[in-house]
Amino acid sequence: MRRKLAAGNWKMNGTRQDLAEVAALAAAHPAADCEVLLCPPATLIAAMAERAAGTAVMVGGQDCHAAASGAHTGDIAAAMLKEAGASHVILGHSERRADHGETDTEVRAKAEAAHAAGLVAVICLGETEAQRDAGETLAVIGRQLAGSLPATASGADTVIAYEPVWAIGTGRTPTLQQIAEVHDFLRLSLRTHCGDEAGAEAFRLLYGGSVKPSNAAAIFAVANVDGALVGGASLKAADFGAIVAALDAAG
Repeated sequence: MRRKLAAGNWKMNGTRQDLAEVAALAAAHPAADCEVLLCPPATLIAAMAERAAGTAVMVGGQDCHAAASGAHTGDIAAAMLKEAGASHVILGHSERRADHGETDTEVRAKAEAAHAAGLVAVICLGETEAQRDAGETLAVIGRQLAGSLPATASGADTVIAYEPVWAIGTGRTPTLQQIAEVHDFLRLSLRTHCGDEAGAEAFRLLYGGSVKPSNAAAIFAVANVDGALVGGASLKAADFGAIVAALDAAG
């Protein structure tokens, strides 16, 4: 059985005073059936990991460099995230792909670095509105998956997050049928990657893109949706906690 995962991406938000949300979340969900992950800015990883120690809340980074060290001003290595207390790292988010021009090849190299450092890579995929309107969604998702996923990736060290670009932070969400179509496609595509059904079934597939307490339960009822990668709603314990509760209730 795949253990469900509720992952929160704080993006470029949060200062030390916001760490109170971690304590509130941990207190409200001391033993959630699903896994709970928060990915704050790099400046807060160590402090958040300290606050979360001994609780059910895990901490992750939002990006890492493919190199272990070097002259890469402003970047952070996977081993540095691990040392700071991270267990996961988000890679290939659409905002990184769009704002920093990250390619599938670069995302794949970062995922390999994350695995080498002992981190679970949360690899993001998603189509733009123009690609969706042109009927290219599955072709885009398939190309991103094939290009971004390391050959040795498995369900033990990798999570796949489907985030339609046009739904991130817009308040818009795909229909449940559209979400199901992509997640079913991903599961079938992973069989090709793994070479067997068991390996493909081990990967957790998250949905991301304007997930909030009001729509979480319906999304989690969709087959092959194993949790969510949540943006704005993860900043407040009350909102993210409601999503965690909905995921727990989904079984």
